[in-house]
Amino acid sequence: MIAFLALIIWLYLYFLHGKFWQSGPELPPATPAECPDVDIVIPARDEAQTIGPVVASLLAQNYPGKFRVILVDDNSTDGTAEQARNAAGALAEKLLIVDGAKKPAGWSGKLWALHQGVEASSAPVLLFADADITHDPRHLSALVSRLLAPRTDMVSEMVRLNCETLPERALVPAFVYFFQMLYPFAKVNDPFSGTAAAAGGTVLIRRDALARIGGIEQIKSALIDDVTLAREVKKFGPIYLGHSGLATSIRPYAEFGDVFRMVSRSAFTQLKYSAILLALTLIGLALVWLVPAYETIFGHGWHFLFGLAAYGLAAISYLPTLARYNTSKFWALALPLIALFYMAATFSSALDHWRGTGAKWKNRSYGADV
Repeated sequence: MIAFLALIIWLYLYFLHGKFWQSGPELPPATPAECPDVDIVIPARDEAQTIGPVVASLLAQNYPGKFRVILVDDNSTDGTAEQARNAAGALAEKLLIVDGAKKPAGWSGKLWALHQGVEASSAPVLLFADADITHDPRHLSALVSRLLAPRTDMVSEMVRLNCETLPERALVPAFVYFFQMLYPFAKVNDPFSGTAAAAGGTVLIRRDALARIGGIEQIKSALIDDVTLAREVKKFGPIYLGHSGLATSIRPYAEFGDVFRMVSRSAFTQLKYSAILLALTLIGLALVWLVPAYETIFGHGWHFLFGLAAYGLAAISYLPTLARYNTSKFWALALPLIALFYMAATFSSALDHWRGTGAKWKNRSYGADV
């Protein structure tokens, strides 16, 4: 009975799947007992609209130790480097701008930029930060504190995403929720679990841990670079993944199409370009999200009760993430439709790959020739 199977799956997800739905932990502000030097590496390609406040927020960190910002300008055409210099102002001596070299074959654009930033750095701790995320002045101290105690090799955070427009309110909390479901943070943080993941917008890593895995070059072609890095690092030591109240993405998703393209850019990559995995994923998502809703609306007897119970567990599990984003609880009732949107974006990602078009990001093909 398919409705009963959907309920069994939801009982497992809710009670046994790392309590992913609790939407935690969150990294608190803290002052580290030790203050190692930190180099903050920002890969940036055509980020003139956001780079100014990002650089300013990083240079304003109240970290007691030495730190600097290394911006790798990846062949930008919009004046990204100039905007960064202007934002640095009187703190220009703490900003190093590296003019990115042409990307070699076999490298993803972001990882090639990160590699150049690492090569230009010397600090024992590195912070990889995206060019569209602003930081509370306490953020770097909080990250270093978590790296040191309890000791980990890497600390990463799901930063707070924009959630202002209707498309963002409808889809952004769900993006975070689905990520938590795919990679339960409690399992990621358990050194005895094989689950590993990171959120690429904020990654603090020990230089020796990066060297231990062979450096950025070891993952140079990875398009899901944050998760790939986490998997490599966790082979040798513990990692941490949490939520951040001290870092915020300023990249807007004003239209539904913006979110659709963001998901479709890497969805089929996540499935290793496998048609079999795509089919199994879509079937699984339909079972988890669509069957409970269908049976709740159209089912009778036990079908209705099983469907309603599964639908209820799904909706309840979404509430903590909605609360994190201060979004109406009624969005929990729309989860099946939201899931259908993400399923369509995943299928679109596969179609783009099969057509040979691939997704585009910063005027580069994504998922074709990296």
